[in-house]
Amino acid sequence: MNQGNTQGFTIIELMLSMSFIAILLIAVAMTTIQISNIYTKGVTLREVNQAGRRLTDEFQRGIATSVPFDVTPKVDASPATAASKYVVRGGGGRLCLGAHTYAWNYGKALVGPVGNLFNRYDGGDSTQIRFVKVADAGGALCTDPTLNIPKAQASELLTSGDRDLVLHDFTIAKTQDDTSFGQSLYAISFVLGTNDREQLTTGDASCKPPSGGVGDEDYCSVNRFEILARAGNASGGN
Repeated sequence: MNQGNTQGFTIIELMLSMSFIAILLIAVAMTTIQISNIYTKGVTLREVNQAGRRLTDEFQRGIATSVPFDVTPKVDASPATAASKYVVRGGGGRLCLGAHTYAWNYGKALVGPVGNLFNRYDGGDSTQIRFVKVADAGGALCTDPTLNIPKAQASELLTSGDRDLVLHDFTIAKTQDDTSFGQSLYAISFVLGTNDREQLTTGDASCKPPSGGVGDEDYCSVNRFEILARAGNASGGN
């Protein structure tokens, strides 16, 4: 009885096939990881930019409804800055615009003890202040920077979100006066971003490059926003 010849894969053919499948799976995995990283970075950038636009709109609206004001940096109780509406501290600051006041703590201060924060809520509330808008018609929070923030009159404008967003820097300067119309132009610059301390460069001005080897760089984003705002567009009082 004759038996038909049976054919099958040789060992070499099987090894080549398995190698091809392994390379294909690795390529798929690497592509998936890359797409995931791009998506994560995009979400981080979007969250920072959206928060920055919200604060930009808030500043422009607030200043537009104020009368011109003094923004000489007020770092102490010097009589020379008694009328200033801009309080500067190492861990945060305040800007009083007449009907309300903005108060913020920088990211580097938020990682420390709550008791060391410049801006704190009254009544011993331990909730951390990121960036709040406070009803403060008399500007008392700038006249006396030692006053704590009345929580009942404050609303948080910058939430941590999914990426722990914070303010890293803020400056304001008067650039032009128009005495005939009772208006002034102000230049505002602020830095907003994530607050992973290991990811940030010195001064919190940017994120470390991937070559820094700290990992999770896709969750880091820092952006500087610069705007011009005009005070005196509407009647008001400081």
